[in-house]
Amino acid sequence: MGEGGASAPPSACAGGFHVADVMTDLRRRLREVWNISRASAVLGWDELTYMPPGGAQDRGEQEATLDRLAHECFTSDETGKLLARARAAGIGRGEGDDDVIVRVTEREYERARALPPSLVEERSRLAVAGHEAWVKARRANDFAIFAPTLKKVVETQREVAHLRGPALDPYTALLTATLPGFTADEIERLFDDLKRRLVPLVGRITAHADRVDPAPSSLRVDDDRQWQASLAAMRAVGYDFGRGRLDRTIHPFETSFGTGDVRITTRVDEDQWEFALFSSLHEMGHGLYEQGLPARWQGTPAGESSSSAIHESQSRFFENVIGRSRPFWEFFWPTLREIFPPEFARFSLEEMYRAVNRCGPTLIRTEADEVTYNLHVILRFEIERGLLAGTMEVNDVPRVWRDRMTDLLGVAPEDDLTGPLQDVHWSGGSFASFPSYTLGNVISGQLRETVRAEIPDLDALIRRGAFAPITGWLRENIYDLGAAYETKELVRHVTGHDVEAGPYLAYLEEKFSDIYDL
Repeated sequence: MGEGGASAPPSACAGGFHVADVMTDLRRRLREVWNISRASAVLGWDELTYMPPGGAQDRGEQEATLDRLAHECFTSDETGKLLARARAAGIGRGEGDDDVIVRVTEREYERARALPPSLVEERSRLAVAGHEAWVKARRANDFAIFAPTLKKVVETQREVAHLRGPALDPYTALLTATLPGFTADEIERLFDDLKRRLVPLVGRITAHADRVDPAPSSLRVDDDRQWQASLAAMRAVGYDFGRGRLDRTIHPFETSFGTGDVRITTRVDEDQWEFALFSSLHEMGHGLYEQGLPARWQGTPAGESSSSAIHESQSRFFENVIGRSRPFWEFFWPTLREIFPPEFARFSLEEMYRAVNRCGPTLIRTEADEVTYNLHVILRFEIERGLLAGTMEVNDVPRVWRDRMTDLLGVAPEDDLTGPLQDVHWSGGSFASFPSYTLGNVISGQLRETVRAEIPDLDALIRRGAFAPITGWLRENIYDLGAAYETKELVRHVTGHDVEAGPYLAYLEEKFSDIYDL
């Protein structure tokens, strides 16, 4: 500016703070990072819901720019100096809010510094291009259309893995971001434990398949009434529509722009009336978590969720532990009879409860039952690990997919749409994220055991539609802790045990032994 002119206050991303209180400086900087990342998230939500196909290239550039700016701001030397000043002032050693913010921010700062801004920008741009390539391949039912882009994604993920942990195997290196504290070998051992008990359980259930009539699941219900049922279930459980919304997309997801604006999506299919209901309950579990995160830490890394596995434990808890339970169906059955009177009049509550919990090998992960679902995740884990290690080529994926589906589930896809094109994750570069789904299931079993011990009349509350004690318990023990604890720490803090499959497997065996008269 000219001589004598007043200078504008410096941007948080430009450095140069002149505020005495180090936490005021740090919070202001973190809030700008958060605002930029949330603006990018808004664009991402629009891309997957309402954006016309022609906007893909521009949207990719927009998201890439915002992601780079957020990364540069967060990983800059100025952020490091603010953290050092906080530590010098003794902040970060205690249990107060500022201490938690400093500790969590330091943790995430060191992880983020592993990636240069140019790679973050390129990865974001590739994610948008990948999604468009995936959509085109799905329309043509041809994996070959997606393969060239997937090769670029794999190459980028190998580069990310090398930067995150040059001494680690690539999958473990990526887990430092998606599931910190876990190794690929650890995940493999857990998955081997699950396979040893789940594969025989699937066999026993298949031998008793005639115990469940699938007819209630084949009802054809129009879109509007499916939408009504989804909204009714979400309102009953406690999703706050004053701070959230439900929209439609191909692959359901949840995204958040703050505790006051949480978006979830579902897919409606007239030939699969159950999908929209349970998908909505699933995404609502994610949404309740986001709506319940600590406002006192919002705008900082401490105000984020603990991990993708804890996030998934919430969605599976509400979709399966609550939503597919007999008490929930006793509560919600009258509402469904009102919304679907001609279709549901033919069946009893017990017939419907058993039908929505039917078990058997299927091709589509998102439509899989509680027992077989984890076998789908194990398949993806094995393929991802092979691609990252270079022991498998992208062009081999359809063949390997068919072979492993046959080994694990006894069924194989006849096309790419029901095979490797069914999931959106790889198109966006989401590698090493699938294990979170099964870990979420495992943790939901541990949470179920703990909640039932601490709320003895749980089933009676669900039958009455009194969900506030359940969501209140989760808010106090999970949501309000934000990212103060990582996955293993949080599970020990809440349940008193390490992450273990025992409670989850016991839950499955008890529930499905009853349904199938095993």
